[in-house]
Amino acid sequence: MSGVTGGVRAGYATGSFVTGAFGTVPGLLLLPYLTDGLAVPAAVAGLLVLVPKAWDVLFNPVAGRISDAAGVRRPFLLRGGLATAVLFALLFAGPFTGTGAAVYVALVFLLCATAYAFFQVPYVAMAAEITDDYDERTRLMAWRMAFLALAILVSGAGAPAVRDLLGYPGMGASVAALMVLGTVVTYVGTRGVPVSRRVASSASFGELWAAVRGSRPFRLLLAVFVVQAVGLGTMLAGVDYFARLVLGDRSLQTLLFAGFVGPALLVMPLWQRVGARWGKRVGLVAASLLFAVAVLGLLFSRVLPVGAVLALMAVVGVGYAGMQVFPLAMLPDVITAEERRVGATRAGLFSGVWTAGETLGLALGPGVYGLVLALGGYVASTDGSAAQPSGAVTAALLGFTAIPAVLAVAALPLLREERSA
Repeated sequence: MSGVTGGVRAGYATGSFVTGAFGTVPGLLLLPYLTDGLAVPAAVAGLLVLVPKAWDVLFNPVAGRISDAAGVRRPFLLRGGLATAVLFALLFAGPFTGTGAAVYVALVFLLCATAYAFFQVPYVAMAAEITDDYDERTRLMAWRMAFLALAILVSGAGAPAVRDLLGYPGMGASVAALMVLGTVVTYVGTRGVPVSRRVASSASFGELWAAVRGSRPFRLLLAVFVVQAVGLGTMLAGVDYFARLVLGDRSLQTLLFAGFVGPALLVMPLWQRVGARWGKRVGLVAASLLFAVAVLGLLFSRVLPVGAVLALMAVVGVGYAGMQVFPLAMLPDVITAEERRVGATRAGLFSGVWTAGETLGLALGPGVYGLVLALGGYVASTDGSAAQPSGAVTAALLGFTAIPAVLAVAALPLLREERSA
């Protein structure tokens, strides 16, 4: 007996409004906030977006060990979620510009990322502790992924629109309110749920390194996933600049993001059927090539009608869906094969490394895009009105198109090696 009601599933899944918002909005808006709201140079801004996210990779195991030692998860959800929301609002309400702004954002974002770790790690660990029932866990994850998709769409498409209406401080406060809602509902919704067993949410760095070093198939699959995540993070960071500099209409940012994520939510079952018929590796290669070709088509955005650009973004979204489905579908296969090989449970270890790799890959994206803008001579300002040289416009276009396209296919040859591993 699992004892998990629909209310508990919904309560737990609502926590995805915290994880979805924190995972999406900084990658989408923090870079333009720095360069066009606080006059921080593009290269420095890219580094500021990267470092706190990279900190998460190192700090998450620490947060996990603290949570394990406490023996409870829910108090961490409440404290970590509320602290994340407050710090997120402060992040986009900086009182400084230039160098002062860089220091302020670096400190606040680092604190925000630390608070978020104390929400995210216990939240993920709770899924394995709420129930031991195999089918009930599947239902619990299905609810969580559905809420996560909704959170990404709402925060990713809604935040730019709110920013245009209320400014960055208003946007930060609005997203923070969404995080508070997700935190409180999750905390209340999981009240009284019996913990079926205690599952460690972390491992020592030595254990992580030994597990990864011993599994070549896992390393190769992770490499493909992380390289593609860098490309996706670069594209996400460039949406604002692409809409404003290349298309000449900042308001198109919301439509571009919705066109990217919306189709991705609809075609997941289609990609699953492709994988069932032709195999997961074939499906990943096909999705990556579709993504790359559609993204390269956006190179001609300056001469294409807006409708054609949005249609290409929808095709990009179809490819993106497959790039998410197939690596996650291949991961359990790799883990199971490794567990049979060594005769030991490795799911938690590999899942932790996988999550860290995804976080690092997505964090590198804004850093790459900021560097590209700097090479193009992008001019920072406090109101986004600075005249940009032609090199900056070209950089905004190439960072949004050519770099993600190349990274989508660059690591695919590793999949052939994995087949023979």
